[in-house]
Amino acid sequence: MNKTLKKNIGLLHLWLGLASGLIVFIVALSGSLLVFEEELDEFFNPEFYKVTEVKNEKLSVDLIVSKIQKEYHITKIERIHTFHDRERTLIITGTDSNKKDLIFAVNPYTGKVQTSIAEKSRFFSVVLDLHRHLILGEFGKAVTGISCLIFVFMLLSGLILWWPKKLKNLKQRLTVKWSASFKRINWDFHSTFGFYTFLVLLIISLTGLTWSYKWFESGIYLLADGTTKKPSAKVENPTKTDAKINDTFFYQKIFSKTDSIYKFKGDTQIRIPSDTINSLMVIKLNTEKSIPNISSMAYFDKYTGKIIKTKPYESFSNGDKIRRLIYPIHTGSIYGYPTKILAFLVCLFAVTLPITGLLIWTGRKKKKHKQA
Repeated sequence: MNKTLKKNIGLLHLWLGLASGLIVFIVALSGSLLVFEEELDEFFNPEFYKVTEVKNEKLSVDLIVSKIQKEYHITKIERIHTFHDRERTLIITGTDSNKKDLIFAVNPYTGKVQTSIAEKSRFFSVVLDLHRHLILGEFGKAVTGISCLIFVFMLLSGLILWWPKKLKNLKQRLTVKWSASFKRINWDFHSTFGFYTFLVLLIISLTGLTWSYKWFESGIYLLADGTTKKPSAKVENPTKTDAKINDTFFYQKIFSKTDSIYKFKGDTQIRIPSDTINSLMVIKLNTEKSIPNISSMAYFDKYTGKIIKTKPYESFSNGDKIRRLIYPIHTGSIYGYPTKILAFLVCLFAVTLPITGLLIWTGRKKKKHKQA
């Protein structure tokens, strides 16, 4: 490679790294926590996930919903989440009279609310907001998006800078000389482990762009389906009324109907639209599959409970199937604990990159100052 070009790439790598270092540190650190979100949250908040005693029969979902609405002044139920695991709690999300979104973990056998928390106050809700938006809303989203793009360039430019001029120097670039000075160890650690983690970090960074930029998501659909138009997940409700539901087993029948349509073992979630236009959507996650996020959908009339449409996973477009894999790939959950541990370790290494990079820069500044 041209020496001048490589020097310019090195300068860009340096200054862009200094400009985005703090954001990369925050995003990588929060991302490493999110890899084991479910495990950590269950460890510290077991009452949110598990019941102490499993009984023969569960109460009607509608009975539990009605009880929560009365006791906690819930004006709108948004989601109801049941699980195939009989030890799991029933999770209900709703909005109270103060317009606060609350999450309830309920014992499905007794109807007792084991714990409740404001959705935005959950520790991992805050961590996720920090990871995606720096807790700064749309401005933070723009900053993390730009920083993610910069990080992709940093990875590619870092590989170019790491690449040895001669093959005989390759062994030196693949090892850390632990017996050398701190300055040399720091440089080796930054560049050598940067090479080893390059591919995983690149995949995590590129998949992360999906949440930052619509054009990136549209690009996925264009490559997979030949169109940038994303298939709508919503189906219009045929009954045009805002009449109250009189059926005392309304939600329970929907869960039962969904299980009769999709007979695989899985966790089922009812999503109730806030408007009067769209129908009620049910998502059933197939827990029999080795790869996560394989779900099928069904749509019901939000007033009568009649089935409107089924959408099994097999009918999804290629773009939708790829899009559903983005999250498990990004978080490392795609193949369970082996890929989770890999993603966790790689994210922790990414946390060190701005620090070791800064030390390399300050070391060079001191060297130039002494020479002067």
